[in-house]
Amino acid sequence: MPSLTRFLGVLREDLDVARRRDPAARSLAEVALGYPGVHAVWAYRLFHRMWREPGLRLPARLLSQATRAATGIEIHPGARLGRRLFIDHGMGVVIGETAVVGDDVVLFHGATLGGRTMRVGKRHPTLGNEVVVGAGAKILGPVWIGDGAQIGANAVVVKDVPAGSVAVGVPAEVRRRPAAWTTEEIVDDPAIYI
Repeated sequence: MPSLTRFLGVLREDLDVARRRDPAARSLAEVALGYPGVHAVWAYRLFHRMWREPGLRLPARLLSQATRAATGIEIHPGARLGRRLFIDHGMGVVIGETAVVGDDVVLFHGATLGGRTMRVGKRHPTLGNEVVVGAGAKILGPVWIGDGAQIGANAVVVKDVPAGSVAVGVPAEVRRRPAAWTTEEIVDDPAIYI
């Protein structure tokens, strides 16, 4: 029973973060019924548990592909996602098998956490806590994105990004935020640093 209570608490947390992060969300019911990013994360949470059991890996992978068809969001069941991940809009988001995503991360539509090699092993990015990845951004390879970093829309990141930095462009260049920047609940627009 404690694990069920914990699981339901995590599901509620996913609803709350979507409601808090998206100004267009009018109710928890709307989020629960109409947000494909939330649906994809919920499905991932189930499939990831299955993935940890060797005999359930094929069903986990097949069910993740069914979720991809339903939501437009592909999350490999082997990826490791933290708490309170919010995928806004979501269509076209891809999270690879060896990706690691910290807590309180925001991914916008078209974001890719992908690989650059076909070799076995760690080949996808690791995102720290409170990272924001803009629409269409591609983070490729086993790079590290530090806590509080922001990746601009359509950026292509192939190198590590230090904590608290902004990465913009193709290939992405790292820029420091202005000293006057303060942490708020509002997601900053990385395009202003171009």
